[in-house]
Amino acid sequence: MSNVTAVSTSSALGLLSPKSRLCIERLESHRVEQVNLSNQSRLAAVLILLYEKAGELNVLLTTRSKSLRAHPGETALPGGKVDENDANAIETAYREANEEVGLPRDCADIRTVCILRPFLSNRKVVVRPVVALLTNLNVLDQLKANEDEVERIFDHPLEALLDPGIMLKENLAEKGSADWPYAEDLHNTDDRILAFLGNISYRMHRFRSTASPVKGLTAEILMSAAEIAYERHTQFERYAPGQIVDFGGVLRVLEAVESKPEAAVAASGTSTPIGVVSSVEHPGA
Repeated sequence: MSNVTAVSTSSALGLLSPKSRLCIERLESHRVEQVNLSNQSRLAAVLILLYEKAGELNVLLTTRSKSLRAHPGETALPGGKVDENDANAIETAYREANEEVGLPRDCADIRTVCILRPFLSNRKVVVRPVVALLTNLNVLDQLKANEDEVERIFDHPLEALLDPGIMLKENLAEKGSADWPYAEDLHNTDDRILAFLGNISYRMHRFRSTASPVKGLTAEILMSAAEIAYERHTQFERYAPGQIVDFGGVLRVLEAVESKPEAAVAASGTSTPIGVVSSVEHPGA
């Protein structure tokens, strides 16, 4: 894991508020034990780009183009499938961020902090989140959405994934609009059964933002990052009763389902993730 933090964050931390500095230090020191992902051929990576605004950490997000076949109009972290030429998950995350929003590669103002535990999407892709710190907000002015993939670029306070009430001070998407059609003011959930994983239970979260809702896989990844950074749990019940919250357990269920002839269950088309804890091996990272 030594090259996960190939570029030191020590000088960058001095530019942050004490609260944000502590969050980054916790993320930087975050380690997971190893689990073998060599049998997983469908791999992807996303970039959690953090930066401080008004003393608080924010994360860069996008609204996907409505012309895309997969998850049109949904909120996403920059990222995509691992290319055969990518050396590791870090390279995948930065390459995709460059392609989607024009984030400069090999930028002196961006420091890789860590790689988080893996998540499994409903399309059975193992997704590895790469956390990075941006220390020069002028870089954000250079970003430009790739119109083929991205409708808009926005950000969201990381801590609001633990406490949605933080968003009350923001200029939120209009309630009742396409960007927030839910009855709740800030946070909506529902429990569902995942047929593609042998009918296990899963709680879907949706968070109101200044743009499209933060939900599904993106919400799951950011809740995990926020819990590590702020060293506390969500202010709401995160998991459904009986939900598997161990990544090794998820993989075992997936393997058991796929070993059966009737396992070819179509995905629902929603970014329903099964995230979580445990150990993960990052080949080449």
